[in-house]
Amino acid sequence: MPNAQGQFVDFSTFATQARVFGAKQVNRYNALPAMSIEGSPAPGLSSGDALAEMEALAGQLPPGFNLQWTGMSLEEKEAGAGAIALYALALATVFLCLAALYESWTIPVAVLLAMPVGVLGALLGAWIGGQSNGVYFQVGLLTVVGLTGKNGIMIVEFARERMTTLGETATQAVSEAARMRFRPILMTSLAFGLGVLPLVISSGAGAGARQAIGFATFFGTFTGTALALIFVPVFFVLIWRLFSSRRKREEMPAT
Repeated sequence: MPNAQGQFVDFSTFATQARVFGAKQVNRYNALPAMSIEGSPAPGLSSGDALAEMEALAGQLPPGFNLQWTGMSLEEKEAGAGAIALYALALATVFLCLAALYESWTIPVAVLLAMPVGVLGALLGAWIGGQSNGVYFQVGLLTVVGLTGKNGIMIVEFARERMTTLGETATQAVSEAARMRFRPILMTSLAFGLGVLPLVISSGAGAGARQAIGFATFFGTFTGTALALIFVPVFFVLIWRLFSSRRKREEMPAT
């Protein structure tokens, strides 16, 4: 490089050179030296089990080392933490919408009690398909809850109309409602179930995510349709008799 007089000065006059060995690239995370580790869970274990094991191993590291999640692992941790709140918010929203629709705080309970029937099928599908309780399974589970609620709404709404217009008892109205709404429920459930069947039998890149959704929704649709026709009428009659008898006791004059 030139000096003030325009003459070139040898680099060795103000610096020394030495050949050393080191990393070609230094990774940093949040401005701190970091090392990224990528892996996948062993067969038969879920990604949540792998994350928990990594956190247990990170707890054995000496002082000065820490573990931070990023990418899909970070998204899974954040989604898993809010899953319970999401389900609670979804059920509360469904309950309030049904309460406004039926103008009653008791009838929507019969629909909500039938939703675990679909959840049972989703869990059975995950067990059959060897799927883990991951983000994609939870998406399918939430879909099954909505589908089961739809089947219950179709029966309860029709039964309530028959009780109001024809004066039928709860047992007569819900039995006739289940019989008359059987075909619409079966048609919509078949359309949805056959629609997700390609996800169940999918293969190739990304097949794991598609199968996690497919197994949960396909088997949840099956149980939510077959068993809802039995349990929704039962829950409707039980809830109606329970709260009707309570209202009668409250309206009885004191002696």
